[in-house]
Amino acid sequence: MNALRHAHRWCPRCAAAMSVSHEGGTERPTCPRCGYVQYLNPSPAAAAVIRRGDEICLVRRKFPPKQGQWTLPAGFMEYDEDPETTVIREVKEETGLDVRVTGLFAAHQGILPPDRPVVLIVYAVERIGGSLMAGDDAAEVGFFPLAEPPGPIAFAAHRKVLAALGGAEPEPQEGR
Repeated sequence: MNALRHAHRWCPRCAAAMSVSHEGGTERPTCPRCGYVQYLNPSPAAAAVIRRGDEICLVRRKFPPKQGQWTLPAGFMEYDEDPETTVIREVKEETGLDVRVTGLFAAHQGILPPDRPVVLIVYAVERIGGSLMAGDDAAEVGFFPLAEPPGPIAFAAHRKVLAALGGAEPEPQEGR
């Protein structure tokens, strides 16, 4: 992945052409006129592990990337949210379920195709209400045997979570 392809061509502060400098051992887009540095940081996201006995809740993606493939209920943090609020909101939007966070399960680095770096914070949650129904960007939702999840599972970080839970690790798609 070439992070510099996401660099600003023009400085957002003074409109000068951006160049590249070395800061902290990393090449970073930098404005030679005003000194603005563009940090190309990963986007934070949160996912939920919702168990029902030996089953796990998964959603089928309605939209690209990885349309039609399966994931844990998950999504990106909004500007004014903390990760726990994000996971509760995303679960409600995608599954119709109301949940409460019971603990931190894992944190993984991942890539949203084609090359957006993501930090996925995975929470264990428990259902406290709501009705199971696909919503928002989920085409389908359900509980599936952990040993035989539907496939393919869209993202490597989600496959790692399923494997850590003792489930089958479906084959990766397109190397992600």
